[in-house]
Amino acid sequence: MKDRLLQVFSSYDIDLNQTQAQQFEDYYKYLVEVNKNLNLTAITEEEDVIYKHFLDSVLPHKMFKQNAKVIDIGTGAGFPGIPLKILRPDLEITLLDSLQKRVNFLNQTIQLLNLKNITAVHDRAEDYVKKTRETFDVATSRAVAKVNTLSEYMLPYVKIGGIAIMYKSLKTNEEINEGQKAISTLGGKIETIEEINVKEIDATRSFVVVKKNSLTPKTYPRGKNLPKTKPI
Repeated sequence: MKDRLLQVFSSYDIDLNQTQAQQFEDYYKYLVEVNKNLNLTAITEEEDVIYKHFLDSVLPHKMFKQNAKVIDIGTGAGFPGIPLKILRPDLEITLLDSLQKRVNFLNQTIQLLNLKNITAVHDRAEDYVKKTRETFDVATSRAVAKVNTLSEYMLPYVKIGGIAIMYKSLKTNEEINEGQKAISTLGGKIETIEEINVKEIDATRSFVVVKKNSLTPKTYPRGKNLPKTKPI
């Protein structure tokens, strides 16, 4: 797997050394093993994991400033946070997930890969923010939710001048337009939307980057699942 990782990453202008390639391989093996008993991902074939989880997670790595403090919201099996940490050891990363079993897996993975300055936290996004509001340089999420919902979960964590990066499977103008009110209300503005075509799996990945320009009102994020059921 290491040679294949080096080849794939290189084709997308991403430098990976042997140690990092070994960490990715160890991550893959452990993920597949644990996944037999804990439903972490439906994607388990080696080639699919390389493209759809590992490569996908690190495609926007150049958007992260050196030594950035990052929170990965709804990280699940650790995507994109753990691949980003492997590729960019300088990043200080918090992995946030609401399911204790997944957090246990994340902690074991961190130990297995000997990763430093990365922490897995068991909490809900609307609760953990009470302790860490506007303290992160970057918030990331690959969660399957619309821009308006993601904005409410992500932007309260981001300090002024920081960014939120939303991983999307495709850019839809309708969804972006729907999200503009929420983004503005929460103190942000869309800075860029970067699209990268992953030709090997016939997929276009979109990264919606929102710049935090002003403080988020303290009333956000709302609880009781309101960001999903009644988005701004």
